[in-house]
Amino acid sequence: MNPDLDRLQPYPFEKLAALKADIEPPAKLGHIALSIGEPKHPTPSLVSDALIANLHHLASYPATRGIPALRGTIADWLTRRFRLPSGSIDPERQILPLNGTREGLFAFAQAVIDRSRDPLVLMPNPFYQIYEGAALLAGAEPRYLPCIAENGFVPDYDAVDADTWQRCQILYVCSPGNPTGAVVPIDRLQRLIRLAEEHDFLIASDECYSELYFDEAEPPVGLLQAAAAMDHASYRHCLVFHSLSKRSNAPGLRSGFVAGDAGVIDRFFNYRTYHGCAMHLQHQHASIAAWRDEDHVTTNRALYREKFNAVLNILDGVLDVSRPDAGFYLWPATPIPDADFARGLFAAANVTLLPGRYLSREVDGLDPGAGRLRMALVPPLDECVEAAERIRHFVVDL
Repeated sequence: MNPDLDRLQPYPFEKLAALKADIEPPAKLGHIALSIGEPKHPTPSLVSDALIANLHHLASYPATRGIPALRGTIADWLTRRFRLPSGSIDPERQILPLNGTREGLFAFAQAVIDRSRDPLVLMPNPFYQIYEGAALLAGAEPRYLPCIAENGFVPDYDAVDADTWQRCQILYVCSPGNPTGAVVPIDRLQRLIRLAEEHDFLIASDECYSELYFDEAEPPVGLLQAAAAMDHASYRHCLVFHSLSKRSNAPGLRSGFVAGDAGVIDRFFNYRTYHGCAMHLQHQHASIAAWRDEDHVTTNRALYREKFNAVLNILDGVLDVSRPDAGFYLWPATPIPDADFARGLFAAANVTLLPGRYLSREVDGLDPGAGRLRMALVPPLDECVEAAERIRHFVVDL
């Protein structure tokens, strides 16, 4: 067996299941799960209609690079959404479809890490655990950059020394962040691009929450957008990962893409040809329908906006919590240790939240997830309101 498998930590939801295993919650209260970031809004019919209309493609093998219509649609969407120079994204050389961002973010590290050079992979802390697992199974050392309130929950990249940047082969950026919802400002993204040029590392920007934001006039900035704004429209060292899971409420479609540095995309394509991970043709046609339509995405944002307003109003003055920059998570501080809070809440109110330290690592005595909870506002509005009321009562009774 691959010995690096022994370096993997249990997934957060394994830890959560163990935490709750011996508890019998009140039977009179229906269970409300705010722990998993799985969208519950309806998948738009235009996606399912396109999927059904193209089931006849089951008789054909899909190509790893995807059909030209999908890559062209993605290039058009990137250009519109992130205000890129016309023609700066070549759908033939700079885009690859993915079976969701999770698959792509993991496979990317396996393809690009050079094990012979003592590789280092930098990532935010707390973080999406795929970054850590991808680094470990590629033979690299993960390095965790704390995301704390004092820095707006964005890593202090200026605190990273030159030797660390020189060893770095991949920097994972998550903006908007999971679980914090923080957006990395454009000036910091541009600082990272300059560092990547100087030290020759790749920036893997996970932007799967980019379409969930509150101000319709101020969508979160993306890495390619930051690069284009500094006349770096070759997108060298820059890779962005996007998905339809959150944007279009289609997690079961497993559809996303990676775009950016043409040279890296070419090598990653070669890896993926052997990996055998081509997106199903019917899923590609459904994805085209989703990327071409913005009306359902605007509606989606309005639903989340309504839930944030209601839940924050209920929790005001009870929990230390504020509206994030974007995404669908709240990241409140807890009055007692986070795991004790999650366990006690489940026992008393049959509501499941994810302890923050299950998403983070302690480094030099600092654990940025300790004393916090991830609260995913994915259920319907009435369930989110009911959960917030139960949380409020639980805190008041502590």
